[in-house]
Amino acid sequence: MCLAFPGKIISIDENNQAVIDVEGTRRETSLDLMDEAVTIGEYIVCHAGFAIHKVDEELALEQIAMLRQLLEDEI
Repeated sequence: MCLAFPGKIISIDENNQAVIDVEGTRRETSLDLMDEAVTIGEYIVCHAGFAIHKVDEELALEQIAMLRQLLEDEI
């Protein structure tokens, strides 16, 4: 099963690669599939190493809380 997850953009380099923060873990993410501009501090949904769309902070935090609850229920 594959999951997409939200993360907050920490940095963007000249190669269109972003570093995002996901619950304290930093991941590199390509912005090449994005159809709209994003900036540092915004939230994106990432799947398989690619940002696939931008989400507002409220929705991102709801999704993070839901994923955290799913993980807690599985343990």
